[in-house]
Amino acid sequence: MAQAAAMAHIADLAEYVATSPSSYHAAASAAKRLDAAGFTALDEAEAWALGAGSYYVVRDGAVIAWVQPEGATATSGFRILGAHTDSPGFKLKPKPTTGSNGWWQAGVEVYGGPLLNSWLDRELVLAGRLVLRDGSVHLAQTEPLLRIPQLAIHLDRQVNDGLTLDRQAHTNPIFGAGDLADADILAVLAASAGVDPSQIAGYDVLTAPAQRGEVFGEGKNFFASSRLDNLSSVHAGLVALTDYARKPEGHRIAMLAAFDHEELGSESRSGASGPFLEELLQRIQASFGATVEDTARALANSVCLSADAGHAVHPNYAERHDPANRPQVNAGPLLKINANQRYATDAVGAAAFAGWCDTAGVPYQEFVSNNRVPCGSTIGPLTATRIGIRTVDVGVALLSMHSAREMCGVDDPWYLSKVARVFFGE
Repeated sequence: MAQAAAMAHIADLAEYVATSPSSYHAAASAAKRLDAAGFTALDEAEAWALGAGSYYVVRDGAVIAWVQPEGATATSGFRILGAHTDSPGFKLKPKPTTGSNGWWQAGVEVYGGPLLNSWLDRELVLAGRLVLRDGSVHLAQTEPLLRIPQLAIHLDRQVNDGLTLDRQAHTNPIFGAGDLADADILAVLAASAGVDPSQIAGYDVLTAPAQRGEVFGEGKNFFASSRLDNLSSVHAGLVALTDYARKPEGHRIAMLAAFDHEELGSESRSGASGPFLEELLQRIQASFGATVEDTARALANSVCLSADAGHAVHPNYAERHDPANRPQVNAGPLLKINANQRYATDAVGAAAFAGWCDTAGVPYQEFVSNNRVPCGSTIGPLTATRIGIRTVDVGVALLSMHSAREMCGVDDPWYLSKVARVFFGE
């Protein structure tokens, strides 16, 4: 049976995921938690008067928060936990109300790299932001609205020999039935946000599973939920940073940087390849009156913990994993290593992570890919390249990554948060 503290952490993670069906909601939900913890919201368009304290900035679907202790100086350096707020799924297209044969359907585009079959026969919500003609931005989230129905086996007797989904023809979800002239999916979204549908001038709206996260398995040791990649890391960082903010010590600036669009390659104004983090670091340094020399020293004193989900060994596909490194759930966060710098961990970073885990009293395990199965990448190499600070790639071990419903061990997100707390305040 999982420890009580781990169960409490998982219950809070389930609540955070439930309030974060899109990256925009994830940033807004994080902002609410930061407000409750006494952080000050800053507007990027305004002048900042920074000093010792706790602050955050929201840019679209990304959020960066930091704690600046009394002892911080221009050369102190930063402890940055990097994560991302987006997950694979489907995004609403322009002219989104479609349909045929008496069914109302939503026109959607595949976002990132979802496991398409996992989205079939599952109730979905639409969630994201609506921008009105006056420029105001409103978050929208429907009740369970959509479903991508699978073709019955009676109409495809070979389906169990291999399911192939056409991304255009087979993934448009249904949301109603009747005369298509009466259908308007934007009106449903507008009603959920309490706005006039005729005033919608733009939108960024995605699908999300309606089902909440659930603890299950013998001894209640497993947790299944949507968006564990990567809200498990965002939430762990939030918990650790708000706890550290109660009594900051030392001189380093502790920071959570939760970016958007990682699943698309991070190349956006709110992604890790964009300028968000760099601009913010420059503004913090400017508040100290830092010179170029000061800033170079501060970055040399900085570390980024790139926290993104990784793979637990799959019992039915064990041959897809490295034969010597076989991560398990509830055995601690992963230290992710790749010879081709798909992860940014090096020997110095690995030793540092081992020390933080020892201090936190948390086990950890190494992850490396099978040579025949190339791994994905994270914000780690992007941040190391763009900012030039030492970066260590870590994360919670999952099964079914990029499924509409992923799973992890109950203990592991709590372990990650404990390590993050040590990382911030060591």
